[in-house]
Amino acid sequence: MLQLLWRGEYAIFVLLLVALILSLTVHELGHALVAKWFGDDTADRAGRITLNPLAHIDPMGLLMVVLVGFGFAKPVPTNPANFSSPRADLWVAAAGPLMNLLLAVVCWNGFVLAWQAGWQNPGAQLFFTVLAQINLLLMLFNLLPIGPLDGHYIAPHFLPAKVAQSYRYYNARYGAMVLLAVVIASLMGLPVLSYLGNLSASLLETITLV
Repeated sequence: MLQLLWRGEYAIFVLLLVALILSLTVHELGHALVAKWFGDDTADRAGRITLNPLAHIDPMGLLMVVLVGFGFAKPVPTNPANFSSPRADLWVAAAGPLMNLLLAVVCWNGFVLAWQAGWQNPGAQLFFTVLAQINLLLMLFNLLPIGPLDGHYIAPHFLPAKVAQSYRYYNARYGAMVLLAVVIASLMGLPVLSYLGNLSASLLETITLV
């Protein structure tokens, strides 16, 4: 994102930052809401069931996004002992990516409808395109079953019991290192994140329902 500032593209930088903050906020809100739905009010008591970005955005994580193009939000605190279902962690984890998908679908189709009705504003087109793609990218990225990403809570529910147990063990020990290696490799030119970015862009047509 720093390249935008160096090129003097300040408006695009601000649009991208706003879209990213909104996307991360909605993602974390999804985790908190579903955790409470399944009986755990830890996130609620921590003030995480809110659309206020200040409750969800990690300053260092946001700074990393600006500096290196990759960052994080504050993890939503949960207490699995309070969950009312043994599959609650699956749905709590899935809620974040699903909220990103929902935001992308609603905002993008709302914009398309407005465009078709005659509100053809290039600035709005840029913002809603960026917003939809960021949310689709966050969805895809967080579904990767490595490290602390949401996918590592989801994957064991689709594996045989013994395989799931081994997966949880090895991911707990090495997952964060694997994720860091993927990010570093991507920054050095391995097209992992760029592939996900291209895939998210291609999904715009898929989620266009109007």
